[in-house]
Amino acid sequence: MSRFSELFGTAKPVIAMVHLGALPGAPLHDADKGIEGIVADAAADLDALQSAGVDAVMFGNENDRPYELTVDTASTATMGYVIGRLRDKIAVPFGVNVLWDPMATMALAAATGASFAREIFTGVYASDMGVWSPDAGAAIRYRDRLGRKDLVTLYNVSAEFAGSMDPRPLAQRARSAVFSSLPDAVLVSGQITGEAARMEDLESVKAALPDTPVLANTGVKHETVQDVFRIADGCIVGSALKHGGDTWAKVDPERAWDFMQKVRAVR
Repeated sequence: MSRFSELFGTAKPVIAMVHLGALPGAPLHDADKGIEGIVADAAADLDALQSAGVDAVMFGNENDRPYELTVDTASTATMGYVIGRLRDKIAVPFGVNVLWDPMATMALAAATGASFAREIFTGVYASDMGVWSPDAGAAIRYRDRLGRKDLVTLYNVSAEFAGSMDPRPLAQRARSAVFSSLPDAVLVSGQITGEAARMEDLESVKAALPDTPVLANTGVKHETVQDVFRIADGCIVGSALKHGGDTWAKVDPERAWDFMQKVRAVR
């Protein structure tokens, strides 16, 4: 059994996003609500998602726009505080993603006891944040130095808000990343948060990696999950579970429940 399968314990797991409010230091941070407001909103989303029956949750700082390639220390520290406050409420495997900083993501995972981490670990991209060249070797070695060799890693191989500067087709880049950089699963994304990955991309990456879990990372919706799950080994979902399908809204308990009902029928 792979580390991925052992962790999630179900075929085609659904990992649901807990999008934290903008953190201190970010332009969109709500100083009036403060950190307690971030905790309260995250707790409500967590409760709605777990009540709907998602297989796992992931905490991310999608609201920290404009994004950074090396995040403010306050961002990582605040995320650790918020997750710590919620730790006793988390009843499913949980993961973390500090956009777009693999080293910060590893540090946060170690500090909070997260079971998995998502990031852009490989490749070179021309992005909204400038030239983007993460270092998987440094990140994985850092994970191990922090005593978290058990941490399951999810590699996003088609970065949002960016275009690859590597001329190789996506499937070749994904296959190469598995060989050289040791991910537990590979993620395929659309161009921005909430936008679906192309089905052709999912198909080509899965065909190249029949023995590696391949997940749809963005834009999976109620009306598309059946088609996505014919190819993908699971999905990460955020926007589709929010009120009105709005990435920046709160989780809608009814939408989340309906989504998981469709997933159960497919599985």
